[in-house]
Amino acid sequence: MATLKTSILGIEFENPFLLASAPPTASIESIDKAFEMGWGGAVLKTITPDDLEMIEASPRYATIKEQGKVICLQNIELLSHETVQYWVEGIKYLKEKYPSKVIIASIMAPVERKEWQNLVKTLNETPIDAYELNFSCPHGMPERNIGMAIGTSAEISILITSWVKAVATKPVFVKLTPNVTDITWVAKAVERAGADGFAAINTVQSFMGINLDTLEPVLNIDGYSTYGGLSGSAVKPIGFKCVAQLRQSSELPILGMGGISSWEDAAQYILLGSDAVQVCTEVMINGYGIIKGLKAGLLNYLESKGFNSISELKNIAVKKITSHEKLNKKNHLYPSIDKEKCVTCGKCVKICSESEYHALRIDNKSLDLNKEACAGCSLCSHVCPKEAIKMSC
Repeated sequence: MATLKTSILGIEFENPFLLASAPPTASIESIDKAFEMGWGGAVLKTITPDDLEMIEASPRYATIKEQGKVICLQNIELLSHETVQYWVEGIKYLKEKYPSKVIIASIMAPVERKEWQNLVKTLNETPIDAYELNFSCPHGMPERNIGMAIGTSAEISILITSWVKAVATKPVFVKLTPNVTDITWVAKAVERAGADGFAAINTVQSFMGINLDTLEPVLNIDGYSTYGGLSGSAVKPIGFKCVAQLRQSSELPILGMGGISSWEDAAQYILLGSDAVQVCTEVMINGYGIIKGLKAGLLNYLESKGFNSISELKNIAVKKITSHEKLNKKNHLYPSIDKEKCVTCGKCVKICSESEYHALRIDNKSLDLNKEACAGCSLCSHVCPKEAIKMSC
């Protein structure tokens, strides 16, 4: 029988699904409900020193939808509004009620040794399982020289990681930003400073757009807006890339996240090197109840593939990612046309001729291929509305 149980840095996880540090983990009451429904753990909404003011804008969310489904969400929400003492008492309550659940404290403070260490020393007195250093919030905090302003500087990231490691009594994960040219650059820096693991990715800095009727921002606060963090399925390829790059450059544990909405997404993150995963936006859209399908789907997948645990799944696919220079350039695939499915709409012919090549044509109501002109790019197979084109030798 396969199991979803796993162990990371001596921390026992009943399943690899954690709630990410975000609105779904903003209160003890909410986390209590999520644990009751089966989540393996939670990363608390980022705790800060009590004197770090949090004043929110309203509204603070905007979405892009396709056929009624949210494919990405932009937010400009800040960090936890609760006091440190609120979290101290809440962590103790949750651990007493749910001793098998993993609780990770996300923390952030100004770039001052005393601020970070005092926060950690206070939380050391609670039964938390680990820390997550928020070096990556892309809005609100960078203007105060924290959040993403930390995570885009290797020097400051090293400094704070070393401060925290000097006093922390539990493992320390660093939450990295994708808003850099190379995520491994900062990752290697914090690893040298003693980080025990990584969490990736935080949201992608973005701007949701302009309303063409009002000529004002889509995310509109009294006619103005700002850059925010993009999440949801649209950022999944960015998360995949970052996690794979981290795994290729380090053996430290990774808590992978970014656009997870199904067990299939989670499985891919694990195949690319994640030890466990965090979910946020899908919960914000559909609620805590999605955990039932996530767990059942991943467990069934493991059993169908003959794996006993997610540790056997981890890292398999990341080995298949290499540089462009090392890719096999000798094989040439060509479009294989299913004549029964093809309705000769002509879209593939148009796209082929307008995107560099002239390999397809319709002759006597039949789609035909000129192999000599075909470069094997596969674009035709992706634009075909009937999925009548497949690539083959």
